[in-house]
Amino acid sequence: MESPVKLIECPRDAMQGIVPFIPTDMKVEYLNSLLQVGFDTIDIGSFVSPKAIPQLADTAEVLSRIDLSGSRSELLVIIANERGAEQAVQQEIVTYLGYPFSISETFQQRNTNTSIEGSWHRIARIAELAAQANKELVVYISMAFGNPYGDPWNTEVALHWTDRLVNELGVHIIALSDTVGVARPEDIRGMFGALIPAMPHVEIGAHLHCTPENWTLKTQAAWEAGCRRFDGAIKGYGGCPMAEDELVGNLQMELFARELESLGISTGLDLPQLDRSVELAGRVFPL
Repeated sequence: MESPVKLIECPRDAMQGIVPFIPTDMKVEYLNSLLQVGFDTIDIGSFVSPKAIPQLADTAEVLSRIDLSGSRSELLVIIANERGAEQAVQQEIVTYLGYPFSISETFQQRNTNTSIEGSWHRIARIAELAAQANKELVVYISMAFGNPYGDPWNTEVALHWTDRLVNELGVHIIALSDTVGVARPEDIRGMFGALIPAMPHVEIGAHLHCTPENWTLKTQAAWEAGCRRFDGAIKGYGGCPMAEDELVGNLQMELFARELESLGISTGLDLPQLDRSVELAGRVFPL
């Protein structure tokens, strides 16, 4: 039976801000373990400048060693410009290209070194490259629930850009991102409550950065507003190093999955294998 929820595990997000380099062999072992859990998608790496994210400079090698046999998961990589997209589309085993499109002007500059308008022109070209290679584009609306810079944000701004992404570029998957963990439950409920009814044929997901104290309130708000696609990372590692703020951490996937199961919502995951991956994560990530 198909699960009513899509869970996207994000080891890329978990690893990207860690300074000590995680050996490639260890990454491959961990990622192959995750592929046996049954996540809908694995956000597995990125094709961005190794100067910007040195931890992920080995993404191409990692992908060459991934074992998809027996796995139902599809793979996603993050790109930030046309050059990264050109590299990513050459990876046959990758299904999705993820692009961070910010509705905060300050963060767009920090994250991709261009303005929102410049980012629009960039993503239009990336959408062409993805379509030509039969890859699907996933767009993350960064700073969807507010930002620490004082830049304006609201549902109207988010609707304006998501409407353009869907109707002008043909994007079918949008992930609303709480990039620095500032979202309040009422903001989450309001944003999903506005976008999901306005775009019923678009898959609108949640990429929530959380703490152990607030993840249940945030996920509950998104679920109640109709969200059925959730990003997370085992042990809650991660955050965006380009925000130049302390890493907030991701939704702790194993806790969220267990919570869903306890509520009678089938995740479709192999829970014993999930436990094995959690144990392996203890060796992959520094304390």
